[in-house]
Amino acid sequence: MSLPRRTRRLGGLAAACTALALAPALPSAASTPSTATAAYSGKLADGAAWTAEVPARWNGTLLLFSHGFGPLVAQDAPSPGARTALLAEGYALAGSSYDPNGSMWALKSAERDQFATIDAFRGAAGRPRHVISVGQSMGGLINAQIARDGAGRVDGALGLCGLVAGGVDLDNYQLDAEYAIAALLGPGSGTRLVGFSDAGESAALGATLTDAVTKAQSTPQGRARIALASAYLNLADWAPNQQPPARNDYAGQEKQQYAWFAQGLLPFLTTARYQVELSAGGNTSWNKGVDYAALLRRSSHAAQVRALYRTAGLNLDADLTRLTKGADVTADPAAVRSLRRTSTAGQGLAVPLLDVHTTSDQLVPVEQENAFAGRVRAAGRSALLRQAYVARQSHCNFTTAETVAAVHAVQQRVTTGRWSGTGAAQLQRSALALGLDGAAFVPYRPGVLVGARR
Repeated sequence: MSLPRRTRRLGGLAAACTALALAPALPSAASTPSTATAAYSGKLADGAAWTAEVPARWNGTLLLFSHGFGPLVAQDAPSPGARTALLAEGYALAGSSYDPNGSMWALKSAERDQFATIDAFRGAAGRPRHVISVGQSMGGLINAQIARDGAGRVDGALGLCGLVAGGVDLDNYQLDAEYAIAALLGPGSGTRLVGFSDAGESAALGATLTDAVTKAQSTPQGRARIALASAYLNLADWAPNQQPPARNDYAGQEKQQYAWFAQGLLPFLTTARYQVELSAGGNTSWNKGVDYAALLRRSSHAAQVRALYRTAGLNLDADLTRLTKGADVTADPAAVRSLRRTSTAGQGLAVPLLDVHTTSDQLVPVEQENAFAGRVRAAGRSALLRQAYVARQSHCNFTTAETVAAVHAVQQRVTTGRWSGTGAAQLQRSALALGLDGAAFVPYRPGVLVGARR
């Protein structure tokens, strides 16, 4: 497999549960013909649904799954393939929908509901020997919170493509990119980018920004400015069904960044922002006082942007000054406080956590792992964190073998009390030995997350 240019760098890197209303179902047949699986489900005190499956030959470990952003439906595994393989290995699976009465950004209830699901599982199916929390995407943020707060409830954690930098950073770097598009490509710096009145307004903004990017792609000047917005978005330059561009192929890098935009990236981001604002009670991002030249200097794409601006005959300093002077978005302080309270996880860890990320993730940039590791290090908890990377495009695009191998690595840490087998080569051997669907673990070191406010 060809690897993206940055893979050549060395890798390094709660509240108490409330009363439950349990409604266990009758046992049902599992997906694998040789294993009978008992299925359970019920409702939690806040109306969240929970679901669980226990194989007949249960190995004693419960995998508590936190699902990602989207419909609030109980899920107990990251993919159908992972579900089948993990049940066949004897793992029990469980997960909740989170509180269905609010925003799809369900961080206000998710951690509480996941802890309550453990209690519901114990009451219905029995006490597990070990509990390993597993979370994907937004659920990766929930998983990191559980790893921070879950001592005595969970024994270890596995994050998959997790949004571990948290909601405030997410909204801010997305605002920086959307502002650059609006100001430099149209529809203008006065465009309403935050504080949406409804989901329709947020979706319309995404469509408007996408139209501006589409038109800009036809000129060298437009492509240079798309590259600038991509740098602020921490947007990967390796798109699906493409070979990774060469290190100095700046035009090729921009072309693949544009491919992500062309697939509807911006409408997804703006509609998700509406859900975050709905949860937090107001606008959670700001750019007033931001120095856009300083932001660009932090980006691993800075050389690409400078080269494309030179090719286009544009004055990069003039555009950066324009962005800095025009930045006037202010946040709702109460909403920011709410989002920081519910939607961050970097204060520390109480149990071992292995985070796995694809190197070219268009929705949750791999650079989030850099920011998260720095915060865990500042809390003095680095010994509990390991991070691993898969050379592949797209969000949460893991094979079943990669997921199962990562579960095994966390299980080993929980069982022995020592990390082993979490290096890229070791995880690759472990995944390939399963004989499933392949693997692409690589040594990798993510760059700085651009746009994280200090």
